[in-house]
Amino acid sequence: MNATQTGLLAGLILGLAATQGFTAFLVTLAVGIIGLVAGRVLDGKLDLGELFGKGRDK
Repeated sequence: MNATQTGLLAGLILGLAATQGFTAFLVTLAVGIIGLVAGRVLDGKLDLGELFGKGRDK
């Protein structure tokens, strides 16, 4: 299991544990996406510099 899968799984479990009521699905989905992105960054498959821009060289 790589860091992406571990991050997604951890995010989903934490989301389920932290939610109650009608919005449980939405909160779990949001926390799962955060875990997925964190796992991708740790695996090196997602470069945040490219995603947000590296700034302009003079």
